[in-house]
Amino acid sequence: MKLETFFEKFDQFAAAPDAVARVRGLVLHLAFSGKLLPTAEPWPLKPLKSLAVKIGSGATPAGGRESYFTEGIPLIRSMNVHFAGFEPKGLVFLSDEQAKQLANVTVQPADVLLNITGASIGRVTTAPPEMAGARVNQHVAIIHPIKELDALFLAKFLASPAIQRMIDDIQVGATREALTKGMIEQFDIPLPPLAEQKRIVAKVDELMALCDRLDAQQQEREAQAGQLARASLARFADAPTPANLNLLFHSSFPISPSDLRKSILNLAVQGKLVPQNPNDEPAEALLRQSLAERRKLKRTDATEVQPLSADDGLGYDIPESWRWQRLDDLLVFGPTNGFSPKSVDYETPVRSLTLSATTSGRFKGEHSKFITTEVPSDSPLWLQDGDILVQRGNTIEYVGVAAVYRGQPNCFVYPDLMMKLRVSAVFDVGFIHLAMSHEACRDFLRARASGTSGSMPKINQTTLMSLPIPIPPLAEQRRIVAKVSELMALVDELETQLTASRAAAEKLLTVLVAELTESGVSPTYYHIFRKAL
Repeated sequence: MKLETFFEKFDQFAAAPDAVARVRGLVLHLAFSGKLLPTAEPWPLKPLKSLAVKIGSGATPAGGRESYFTEGIPLIRSMNVHFAGFEPKGLVFLSDEQAKQLANVTVQPADVLLNITGASIGRVTTAPPEMAGARVNQHVAIIHPIKELDALFLAKFLASPAIQRMIDDIQVGATREALTKGMIEQFDIPLPPLAEQKRIVAKVDELMALCDRLDAQQQEREAQAGQLARASLARFADAPTPANLNLLFHSSFPISPSDLRKSILNLAVQGKLVPQNPNDEPAEALLRQSLAERRKLKRTDATEVQPLSADDGLGYDIPESWRWQRLDDLLVFGPTNGFSPKSVDYETPVRSLTLSATTSGRFKGEHSKFITTEVPSDSPLWLQDGDILVQRGNTIEYVGVAAVYRGQPNCFVYPDLMMKLRVSAVFDVGFIHLAMSHEACRDFLRARASGTSGSMPKINQTTLMSLPIPIPPLAEQRRIVAKVSELMALVDELETQLTASRAAAEKLLTVLVAELTESGVSPTYYHIFRKAL
């Protein structure tokens, strides 16, 4: 297959991760394996030491950045060296006296500049003509090639994926990565005839310009897709039907499944997912029933329900038929912490959950371990169907995550870093879980977590019980849960299709790259280039 055909097929694999970046790497691979242009003979390999008049790096003047000037002789630093070219932004200047001390690293036009330390190690470009006479600091190496080696050819070779991988493999340094002069001198450089080097550079520049256009087109498509996505999300918010949800997965503007799930959840807890029915039993009736049950269990001495005001809610509006209520006013059990005895590597009668069992917001019993502790059958540590588990300690990302246990009783106990609670049967536990999973609830708990810097963030029982929860009529709770389940199942299905589409694009890209690279590669560099791609 010709490289031109490969570019023609770009749209077929544009969805693959880093598609344009991989095309750039392929161009450089072909250039330096002798496949970009017809070559008359194999290229000799020579160590860079024999192909350079000078290889060296400079230093930072005494006083550091405080000693720099706003004019004078330029000092090139690693921030000025990029694969895309020389970046003058951030350039600093030296006095004549400072520059004199760095005279041995004076830049000449077209010198190759290579970053040799830190996070930007390996970035390489050539010095533009206006940098003639500049100096470099200790983080940048100057390579002045002999006349038989074109500086642009050398810079592009050093930027190729294979050489960048080699740099990653050989860099050293106890605290910072670094390339030494000795390492750079030992780089084996292919040396075609000078005229062929220049033709290769011209072809690489031509194809990289095409990659730039592809990149720009992708960015423009993504910007347009973002506008379409926002309009489609607004349409879905106005009419959250499966048909409108399906439109959100249009191939021209795919929206991330995580954003879709957040949008569905946001509509659900604001009463916008299903219509209100004035014939539904009001939310106040549920709260009175819950109060009676709580009084019977001696969880409260209150004689009246005390609903929250809108100002005590979570910052979003709810329908007039709904009420804000503290989580504690809904509970008939908990919250209580679990316990975490030492696990064993053999089967026992008791399985204790790990934190991973609920970090996704869904219960996953496979994330459990066996323990030897005997737990009486009537112990509150056992999970019962409908129990809600909340992570009281984890990273800030996961603290407060809730999941509902659905299953047989007395199959699992829960660890100390989780809290268990149970809501009154007058509420739909599925809806309560949805409300607790909304970002506003998560933010409420995260903001009140202790130990957010340093130690593991934790929330306590008091914080959890104070969580405001929106309460619709029971019938509406059930309609919302059913609609969310329907739409989330569709998101899962469409996500599977999207993943399959991206996998197909990735597979096509891999096949096309292999077709272009498998044959005719220089044996000396084959294993290096193949590993890098």
